[in-house]
Order: sequence, then structure tokens, then C-alpha cells
Amino acid sequence: MKKGTLKQILLITDGCSNKGEDPAATAALANQQGITVNVIGILDDQTEQPEGLQEVEEIALSGGGVSQLVYKQVLSQTVQAVTKQAMTQTLQGFVNKELQQILGSGQSMEDLAPEKRGEIMEVVEDMGETCDLEVLVLIDTSASMHDKLPTVKEALIDLSISLNSRIGRNRFCIYSFPGKKKDIQKVFDWSPQLDAISTVFPKLTSGGITPTGPAIREAMYQFGRKSLRRRFRNGNEPGVEEA
Repeated sequence: MKKGTLKQILLITDGCSNKGEDPAATAALANQQGITVNVIGILDDQTEQPEGLQEVEEIALSGGGVSQLVYKQVLSQTVQAVTKQAMTQTLQGFVNKELQQILGSGQSMEDLAPEKRGEIMEVVEDMGETCDLEVLVLIDTSASMHDKLPTVKEALIDLSISLNSRIGRNRFCIYSFPGKKKDIQKVFDWSPQLDAISTVFPKLTSGGITPTGPAIREAMYQFGRKSLRRRFRNGNEPGVEEA
């Protein structure tokens, strides 16, 4: 199976969007472009039945990703778990498509004998360790997130440490929303590691409304712009072709 790059948007938010287009619709658009949208909804300690956080599940469902509602105390473990679970889910979908081409439409891993299914899951796990991974972390910094941002920062450092143990290459970037002048604002540009994010933490300040839909759309574009910049650089080098 061909080694590729898994692309994820990891949206961290605490509530309902209140400006712009439907975020579930923009998540579906991102998924059509090969970008999985995962969502972590952060709950207040006192919240028992959070209002508006149904949107978290709807965004992830439309974006082909994983959703999780958590209290901020366990956010760090959840960020790692959701990212890895989404990788496995995406790879399983890829394997199912390959199986349909081999075995015919309507066939999936669930239709195989347990031994064969186990063998394929080993392949999926191996691909999860060796494929390249690009994660754009999209952080809701609206006013209600003020008390949760320190926990978000810690979680992102732990995510970097966890994923850097993989064999495959990692690339991360961080955007926040709402931006000062645009829907999103770049906090940390594409990099192999998040180790240096402590230097940009002061940029994560809270305030304003929650334009989740437009933010997802703008986040989706950042993957394309990165590829265009790489193609432009490669175009000036003889003998280099874009895969």
C-alpha cells in the first residue's frame, strides 16, 4: 500500500459557534479535500448538560473525524487519544476502499475472517506509525475559553512529545480564532515539532465571538498554501518533482 500523508484539523473549543456559515458544512468540505476534522469540546467543571456542545459531534461526524467532550483536567490525554484514534479511523477507511477494489463493492474488514482481520489491523497500526502526519491545531480563543487556555497549552506540548516518538514525519501548526483582523490568526507556523510553542504562548489570548465555520474553512486552505509554497521552492530546483 502506498505511503501517504494524513491531514488533520484538530479543533479545540468549548461551545457553539455564533457567527458565519454552518461549521458542520465546512467540515464536510474539508473532508472532501482529504482533511479529517477532529473536535475536542472542553467542559466547565460545573457543567452537567452543556448547551450547544452537540455541535462538537456534528462537526466531527461531517468532517470524518473523532469527537470527544472532556473536562479540562484530562484534556492532555484526550488530545493525544483523539489524534491517534482519528489516524486509525482514517487508515481503516483507506484500507476498506482498497479491499473493495480487490474483493468487490460492499466488502469491508468486518466481512473478513477474524485471522485476516487481525492481520490487516496490524498493517493499519504499522501505517499509523510510519505514515507522515500533518496536524493543524485550531484553538477557540473566544472570551469563554479564558480559563481553559493554560490547559490547552500543556496539552499541545504533551501531544508533540507523544507523536514525535513515531517513525513517520510530523508537521504541526497552530491557528486561533477569532483573529484580530481575520477569522483565524496564525500562532505557530508549520514545524516538525511543537517543542518551541512555549515561545508563542503569549499570542494565545482570549476574547471575542466564535466564528467556527469560517475558521474551519480558512484552516483547510492552509494545507493547500503550504503545498503551493513547497511546489514553488521545488520548481526552482532541477530534477525535483512533486509527488
